[in-house]
Amino acid sequence: MRHNVIETIMGFFVLSIAGFFLTFAYLSSQLDTTDGYSLSAKFARIDGVQVGSDVRLSGVAVGKVSDVKIDPETYQAVLKMDVQRSIQLPKDSSAEILSSGLLGSKYIALVPGGDDAFLKAGDEISFTQAAVSLEAMIGQVIFSKKDKKDEENKK
Repeated sequence: MRHNVIETIMGFFVLSIAGFFLTFAYLSSQLDTTDGYSLSAKFARIDGVQVGSDVRLSGVAVGKVSDVKIDPETYQAVLKMDVQRSIQLPKDSSAEILSSGLLGSKYIALVPGGDDAFLKAGDEISFTQAAVSLEAMIGQVIFSKKDKKDEENKK
């Protein structure tokens, strides 16, 4: 009888710990939904942006990336974003991919335009700027210096 009580207490303890970890995993996951409306944007490159990445306006998080797919006709990446309902963006607003610091995570930065009409749920942001590749920039610097050095040696 005493053996069954110890097993019951241990089982309760194990289930409590499992419940704690499940709660922690759910709360720390990016499954939260933004009470807002959906916008989309097409980009040539989205290096580092994924479902759950922030959508920011003036550096403040106002939404999340909810879907990423490829447009089969243009081969561009199509991002679907959920933006807070309280944020009304002019139709000529733009979206660009930026990073938080040199090696930080990528996010979508919304830049409001000046149009009097506003984007509605399901609209597409027409003006976009793709992610800048750090490797490509470093390669350009290295090769431009090499080219200059080659030109100086020819003289």
